[in-house]
Amino acid sequence: MTLNFKTIPLHVGIIMDGNGRWAKARGLPRTEGHKEGLKTAKRIVKDSLKIGIKVLSLYTFSTENWKRTQDEVGFLMNLIPGSLRNEIPFYMENNIRVVHSGIKHELPQSVQEAINEICELTKNHTALTVNLAINYGGRNEIVRAVQKIITNSLDVSEQSVSASLDNPDLPAPDLIIRTGGELRLSNFLLWQSAYAELFFSNKLWPDFSQEDYYNAIEDFSKRERRFGGIS
Repeated sequence: MTLNFKTIPLHVGIIMDGNGRWAKARGLPRTEGHKEGLKTAKRIVKDSLKIGIKVLSLYTFSTENWKRTQDEVGFLMNLIPGSLRNEIPFYMENNIRVVHSGIKHELPQSVQEAINEICELTKNHTALTVNLAINYGGRNEIVRAVQKIITNSLDVSEQSVSASLDNPDLPAPDLIIRTGGELRLSNFLLWQSAYAELFFSNKLWPDFSQEDYYNAIEDFSKRERRFGGIS
């Protein structure tokens, strides 16, 4: 695909939906869908680097995902630490910074340690920031931000809430992509996405290709963003 975008989003957020349905359609356990979804996530990170995106937020595990079966949740909590550590060389070689959004202290100790390790090792990298939303909920993030403001006896304002979010240094997402055919945000970056452009794909996440990703970027590049004003 020829890369001829008018504009490139600075920050892309992705709701990676459809792993379980992808596996079910192939007569496989849902866990196989999550494994395949990891491969897609790495491809999308590479594609983001290629075209100059600076921040990529990946909705990895929501605060609502604890409602899934014990087996599936247990599998994911075992999968995350190993996959993070396996990708350390990739992040180091490509100058990628990793940050975390969400309630870290509620995660298993092994997941916390892996998150801390990769965030510390990559904290000075500048080519791309990958924001991993793990045990994340947008409403919860806003509540936690307000709690910080109250604790610090600050006035509640848009500025103080923004400054109290999990990663206040990150710009607001310009584009949010959701795969899997669902047409909702599902509690993802609710505060930050006030003026994000939305793109919905019917592709299940493991099938989401480079061409699909670039089509979403191309669609974004053709939109006129007025932020409540006029042209």
